[in-house]
Amino acid sequence: MSGNGNGNDSKDITVVHLMRHGEVENPTGVLYGRLSGYHLSELGRQMAERVAEHLAPRDVTYVAASPLERAQETATPIAKAHGLDLGTDERLIEAENVFQGKTFGVGDGALRRPENWKHLVNPFKPSWGEPYVDQVVRMMGALNAAKDRARGHEAVLVSHQLPIWIVRSYVERRRLWHDPRKRQCTLASLTTFTYQGDRIVSVGYSEPARDLVPAHLLAGAKPVKGQQGKAFGA
Repeated sequence: MSGNGNGNDSKDITVVHLMRHGEVENPTGVLYGRLSGYHLSELGRQMAERVAEHLAPRDVTYVAASPLERAQETATPIAKAHGLDLGTDERLIEAENVFQGKTFGVGDGALRRPENWKHLVNPFKPSWGEPYVDQVVRMMGALNAAKDRARGHEAVLVSHQLPIWIVRSYVERRRLWHDPRKRQCTLASLTTFTYQGDRIVSVGYSEPARDLVPAHLLAGAKPVKGQQGKAFGA
């Protein structure tokens, strides 16, 4: 794997965990995107605590999150477990999306409405939201900044599914356009980037709270009508 910059010290190992937040309270099933006011559900708080326990023995010296409530609430117990102040990094925010605030279920959501079809003309950019390349730039900036803050130790950054998957795809040299159903980025999962100096040498993935994640929200799960609201905009 390769990242930005060249390390001068081959023994300089830094680990940055990029975490997706826990489950969100979203009873109306909208794609909440960057909207404020969406907090973790009780299950989401349990997920956050579980990951905090999982990371407690690790050498974490820096914790930051997207400014959105669900990310801040997920990161809080992790920072607390290590006696750290929680930082906020705007670059970790959810991707922009024109369907924000709309329902997105199978057969009953925004895709059935003709007025929205104009936003679906180019899945490679994508035409309905923030360009994938822009997401790569800001997420790589956040990763590298965390690496510098925690150099020689570990950092945790809490973000959202799409930006996490896009930056992982970039680092692993995959195409950025993809089938959303195939993202390996379950709620409260950890995508872990290991740096040697300033170069990413490996990417790992783990799900410390997997047993708490509803089956229909696990990576690769088949869509269930009426359940997609909690999966999107995450």
